Amino acid sequence: MKLLYLILGFLTLGLGALGVAVPILPTTPFLLVSAFCFARSSQRLNAWFKGTKLYQDNLETFVRGKGMPWKAKLRIMGTVTVIMAVGFLAMGRVPVGRICLLVVWIAHILAFCFLVKTCPSDEEEGGVACDDP
Repeated sequence: MKLLYLILGFLTLGLGALGVAVPILPTTPFLLVSAFCFARSSQRLNAWFKGTKLYQDNLETFVRGKGMPWKAKLRIMGTVTVIMAVGFLAMGRVPVGRICLLVVWIAHILAFCFLVKTCPSDEEEGGVACDDP
């Protein structure tokens, strides 16, 4: 069973990393599955994955149930917007594709704004930062 978790962990890690550049692939769900699989396959892999910049920048505070700071949300939404805009422009003759991209983009923005909890960043004063215990 540990081998299955290990294989699935690396597969979803690859898909999550690919999702950073491909607008249709979601990054966060794949990285969450990777974290789950690595935690069950090997303590060493789990520690390695949690030490990566990819995990720390995108998932750490979210996994702990503290949400994401606006800075991280804006970085993710901005990257997705730029990449999806390129796809939108490239689909000039495919109106159905443009509509699909537009719907996915709107759903992404709404989810990040209203479903993913926002916590104050370290720079904001007067609040508890995401990283505080």
